[in-house]
Amino acid sequence: MLYYLFQYLDNLNVPGAGVFSYISFRSAAAVITSLIISMLIGKKIIRFLQKKQVGEVVRDLGLEGQYRKEGTPSMGGIIILASIMIPVLLFAKLDNVYIILMLLTTLWLGFIGFLDDYIKVFRKNKEGLAGRFKVIGQVVLGLIVGVTLFLSDDVLTVETANVSSMSVRERNELIETTAGENGHSGFKPDKTTIKTTIPFVKNNEFDYSWLVSFIVKDRRQPWTWLVFVLIVIFVITAVSNGANLTDGLDGLATGTSAIVGVALAILAYVSSNIIYADYLNIMFIPHSEELVIFAASLIGATIGFLWYNSYPAQVFMGDTGSLALGGIIAVFAIVIRKELLIPVLCGIFLMENLSVVLQVSWFKRTKKKYGTGRRIFLMAPLHHHYQKKGYPEPKIVTRFWIVAIILAVISIVTLKIR
Repeated sequence: MLYYLFQYLDNLNVPGAGVFSYISFRSAAAVITSLIISMLIGKKIIRFLQKKQVGEVVRDLGLEGQYRKEGTPSMGGIIILASIMIPVLLFAKLDNVYIILMLLTTLWLGFIGFLDDYIKVFRKNKEGLAGRFKVIGQVVLGLIVGVTLFLSDDVLTVETANVSSMSVRERNELIETTAGENGHSGFKPDKTTIKTTIPFVKNNEFDYSWLVSFIVKDRRQPWTWLVFVLIVIFVITAVSNGANLTDGLDGLATGTSAIVGVALAILAYVSSNIIYADYLNIMFIPHSEELVIFAASLIGATIGFLWYNSYPAQVFMGDTGSLALGGIIAVFAIVIRKELLIPVLCGIFLMENLSVVLQVSWFKRTKKKYGTGRRIFLMAPLHHHYQKKGYPEPKIVTRFWIVAIILAVISIVTLKIR
């Protein structure tokens, strides 16, 4: 909203109003604003939740210190959601298709997580929202995101080879062009294909239409769309559930999400800048620079929430926060065509997810074979395995953060190492 106000003031030649046209300024403002919001409203929301007795109900898992957490307010994800939404509404271009998708993702998964927490806390149902309803919600979101990215005329990607061959005039023309309007005729969206990035591979652009190359080209479009949407649904479901599983120790999911957010902000910035995209030989995505502002708000919101969520936690984010954070990260990566980088970038979420899948699968298999189920880990998700081994909670969280930082650096390095 402030962007449009200052744009109007700039047109009136008001001194200093033009600063809002810079992504760097608006991103910095978004970080600071989200931090301030989370710090200001955090304590009030915690007191409100305590007053309403919205406390964590602890199951007996045999973990050291677990009963210390009983009664700690849950549903603190409301703090994160508000701290993301408000700065984005203030500083971003709200008619940008990518910002619309990110806001929709935040509200949609935040609402599903809120329903789950509400049922657990107020209805005293430890199971919360039935798993099938969560999956349905994630599938619907995947359909919306996939269809929008595939069919919207506001979505445009440009191969680096084409950028390199442009004249300065053509580059400027491309930057000013809005997909779907009269612009550079050579770079209209091609709805028969959709491309993404493969990390660690030279000339690392992958066309999803190659997966259905056995189909006659004229009939390939609907099948390409189907493959892409299925992958989008899988990525959103996997990452949001991974973040949900990671949210088991004080500050673990929050800090990990902040680290991933920094990496995504860098990836979005270089992908949206035609000069950096050309230099790094990566896909140029016009109009995606607004996502840097969203990432900045995510970073500020998670760091601000960490003030209250770090050990010993004064509040837990609950599914309200964890499902939304995972979905935000997934959709963000998909939008900037880095979804195939998620196994590296979100390695912590992946390990937590895999530890549960492996534990359950192995237990069922060995029970069927030997009559008694056997376990790979002392307990799943993975962070509980280390708790069972006697590691203090802060040490586990800190070491997971260190791994997350290493994975984030590797993700950024993929821009050059192929």
